Amino acid sequence: MARWLETLERLARSRAKAGLTRRLRPRAAGDEVVDLAGNDYLGLATHPAVIAAAAEALTGYGLGATGSRLVRGSTDAHAALEADLADWLGAEQALVFSSGYLANLAAVRALASKDTLIISDAYNHASLIDGCRISGAETVVAPHNDPAAVAALLDSAPGRAAVVVTESVFSVDGDLARLADLYAATSERGALLLVDEAHAVGVLGGSGAGGVAAAGLSGRPDVVVTATLSKSLGGAGGAVAGPAVLIQHLVDTGRTFIYDTALAPAVAAGVHAALRIARSADDRRAVLARRADQTAERLSAAGLPVVRPLAGVLSVAAPGPEAAVAWAEDCRDRGVAVGCFRPPSTPDGSSRLRLTLNAGVSDADFARALEVIVECAP
Repeated sequence: MARWLETLERLARSRAKAGLTRRLRPRAAGDEVVDLAGNDYLGLATHPAVIAAAAEALTGYGLGATGSRLVRGSTDAHAALEADLADWLGAEQALVFSSGYLANLAAVRALASKDTLIISDAYNHASLIDGCRISGAETVVAPHNDPAAVAALLDSAPGRAAVVVTESVFSVDGDLARLADLYAATSERGALLLVDEAHAVGVLGGSGAGGVAAAGLSGRPDVVVTATLSKSLGGAGGAVAGPAVLIQHLVDTGRTFIYDTALAPAVAAGVHAALRIARSADDRRAVLARRADQTAERLSAAGLPVVRPLAGVLSVAAPGPEAAVAWAEDCRDRGVAVGCFRPPSTPDGSSRLRLTLNAGVSDADFARALEVIVECAP
């Protein structure tokens, strides 16, 4: 065997010994598993109006965008989605990417140069971490959700261009960033604040506009928002929203925008339909809030350590990676899909189940899913 293959085999054995092997689990269309693992918080991925809009665009534009946004990939569907995204998020403009991962890479790189100081929350998503790495800027990791620590780090570099990077709803444990306090620290010191709203858009804020809106920071020129279109909006893609000059900078220089094939027009149209529904979906957000209480009460009563989720995500600690895998597989065998998070996906090195609330699941199925999770607990 070639040496490089032997190296990969050795690494695979090490991961298996540590309980860190991962495998793909293809699912059939229309499977009846109760989904508390995906991110379709508002249940819009299968909404008839969303599917109809995507189908109409599929017929009109074809399967794919056929090129990058600057070649042939920009369509009326993209432009309409971007206009409504900007309006919803309270930004001057928005720009759609083919994934939230690429949107985060582009945003961090656009806001930082080699002389910039980036302060990144310790629990940030991998896409933000990778954006910091490829930017070439000095990056300092701040203690999780600690605005005072961020302020101290900024004070240690007076007069230096700085960007503070955070999620609004942290993707593993579901806790909320202290955005108002963070903004006070950044605005007083002339720093920019970049907020990834992946798990907040559609769930938090007036009309579901996200955590930035809930904190009263929408439209601030020193706040930049990124978001995914694959969670509450049920589709795929990502977006950056902020001042018009930033969006033009991304169009002119953003490598993950310029050199990537555009989001499929049918997906853009479907997401746009989902956005219109999400803006007035207070009833679905009320379901999420009620289920957050229900989940915390049931799991806590069973002795499982949980905190009432403030958005749509919560985690339950597992004894270790192998126990987490077994717990998730036992739940799946009984018809309930839950997330299983192990290193390196967990920032603190511990393993847990991640549950994502879904307003599209029936009350009976949701209650049954909680019972299954309790009964399968290690």
